[in-house]
Amino acid sequence: MDRAMVEEQLAVAERHAAEAEKHVARQRELIAEMEQDAADTALAKALLVEFERLGGIHIAERDRLR
Repeated sequence: MDRAMVEEQLAVAERHAAEAEKHVARQRELIAEMEQDAADTALAKALLVEFERLGGIHIAERDRLR
């Protein structure tokens, strides 16, 4: 793979990792709001786990390309 392609893939991976971090942060905010309202957070917490898992994949890919 040539250098330009690696740099392009790295830029995409960095963007995905940053977006994943935003999703995790927002989901945590939503869970906190739901808990204040005494709402059921089971599904929201399950989604958070999935966001964290996917974020880990994006971070691993970014780190691999660095």
